Amino acid sequence: MSQMYSGNSANFDDGEPDELEQLLVQGVTLDSPSDTVSPVVPRYHHADEEEDDVMEANSGNNHVGGGDFQGAAGLFAEAAQDMATASLELSLGRHFACADFCNQAAEKAAQAVSLLRFARRSTYDHDLATLGALVGAPAEIQDEMATLTPFHPESFYVDTPPEEADEVISAEQAATYVQSARHVLRWARGIILNA
Repeated sequence: MSQMYSGNSANFDDGEPDELEQLLVQGVTLDSPSDTVSPVVPRYHHADEEEDDVMEANSGNNHVGGGDFQGAAGLFAEAAQDMATASLELSLGRHFACADFCNQAAEKAAQAVSLLRFARRSTYDHDLATLGALVGAPAEIQDEMATLTPFHPESFYVDTPPEEADEVISAEQAATYVQSARHVLRWARGIILNA
C-alpha cells in the first residue's frame, strides 16, 4: 500500500524540526484526514506482456533529465534523518556528534542533488564547499557548507583528541551548525522535490 504526503513546511529553519524530520522521527499514521492512500488497482494482462512490463520497469523511469530521482530522494531522506540525529545529539550535549551529523546531512543533501543532476555522486575530498560548487550550489549555500567542513571526523580528530571533542564546541556553536545544515537541506529539498 502506498501513501502520499502533501504537507508543506514554511518554517524549515526557525528552530522547529522540519516536517520530513518529524515524519522520520515520529512516523506516519493513516488516521489523519490529510493522509491520502492510493488504492491498489489490479491490472490484468496477457502473459506476453509480462516481459514488456519488466523491460519498462528497468528502463530508468526513475531518472529525471538523466538523473536518478529515486536515488536522490532516498539519499535526501538519509540527510533528513541525520539532521534529526544532529538535533538529538545537541539536546544530549554531545556537541561534536551534533556537528558531525550536520556535516553528514549537508554532504548527503548535496550528493542527492548530484544524483539528481548527474546520475552519480560527485567525487570530492571532504571539503563541503568544493562539493557545493560541483553540484551547482549558490555561493551562500557553499558558505554554509564550508562552515560544516571542519567536522568530518577524519579532519577534526587531527587536532582534537576524541575525548575532548565535545568540550571544543559549545552548545551555541553546535546550534549554529544545525542552522547551517538546515539551510543546505532546504536548498537541496527545493531542487529534489521540484524535479
